[in-house]
Amino acid sequence: MVSFARILRWFLLLVTLSVIGFAVWSRLRPQPVHVVVKAVESGLVEKLVANTRAGTIKACRQADLSPGAGGQISLLPVKKGDQVAANTLLVELWNSDLLAQIELSKSEGRAAAARSVASKYQMEKARRDAERLQTLHDKALNSAQDLDSAKTSLAIHQAEYTTALADVATSQDRLQVLAAELERTRLLAPFAGIVAEVNGELNEYVTPSPPGIPTLPVVILLDTSCFYVSAPIDEVDAEAIKLGMKTRVTLDAFGERIFNGQVRQIDPYVLDREKQARTVQVEVSFDSYAGTENFLAGYSADVEIVIDSRANVLRIPSQAVLDGSKVFVFDPQDQRLHERKISTGLANWEVTEVLSGLRAGEQVVLSTDQAGVKDLADATRGEDP
Repeated sequence: MVSFARILRWFLLLVTLSVIGFAVWSRLRPQPVHVVVKAVESGLVEKLVANTRAGTIKACRQADLSPGAGGQISLLPVKKGDQVAANTLLVELWNSDLLAQIELSKSEGRAAAARSVASKYQMEKARRDAERLQTLHDKALNSAQDLDSAKTSLAIHQAEYTTALADVATSQDRLQVLAAELERTRLLAPFAGIVAEVNGELNEYVTPSPPGIPTLPVVILLDTSCFYVSAPIDEVDAEAIKLGMKTRVTLDAFGERIFNGQVRQIDPYVLDREKQARTVQVEVSFDSYAGTENFLAGYSADVEIVIDSRANVLRIPSQAVLDGSKVFVFDPQDQRLHERKISTGLANWEVTEVLSGLRAGEQVVLSTDQAGVKDLADATRGEDP
């Protein structure tokens, strides 16, 4: 018979081997992957288009102004940062010669007017003389020669009066020409705004830009009572954009604050600039100017254009979707991951609409790039973000 001691030794050996085997199996078995998950929920999903490069805040009106003529700056009553009303004098060039010519032309006009009055009196006298001689001739009290002389004199005075009136009109026209030339030496604000830049000093000479050679404007004037955003949109996305579509604008200078607006203009052509993607320039207006009081023209801005939206639909974070049609679902019952095919609808870089393949409350894996994430992998769940 087998002794009790021998049986005990075999039993202890078996237990030891079992413990060692379990330890080796535990050591070699795949460890559960720790995943971050998010529950499938109902909510709003929007299809969005965004600018490819930073957009720019622009004043609703900007004028790059220079005098219409060249000359020496004699008056410069404004400086950078000044707030001016419409028709305020911004720059005046030396124009004393034109002012003198205007005074001379006014004097000549007054003389021409006086000559026209004298000529009118002479014409009226000649008409009365001709009428009196005509009456006498009808009664055979004077000769035909006297009547003919009177009529000729009347015609001459009528012509002289017409010439005098033409001289008056010519003088007025000359004044208008001189006034136009004077106006070219004066730069007035076309609208109320703020002087953004002044490129000139007193006594400096300014010249109009030669054809094809742009020069700096003497004054840049901005109307900052309102603003808009100009932003480049990739040509691929441009076709879907329509006037009036809702937009959201954010500015680096204003943190995460969102300004609502709408598309007000879409350029009818594509910009093709070297070393840049082809884009279409889009302008966005703001629904309200409340909060834009501290805007500065030139701020960088980002624009999101809402192409389409659906409310109260199943949605998941877009980072959970792989290859556009599959996700990993964490099953808390068997503590495993399950690959699932899904059908998607609207999507943006944050959330994606789920048309089929998932139910509300199921938990999809967000950390899909983590090692060990695969179908039927053991897993433990992390906190929902």
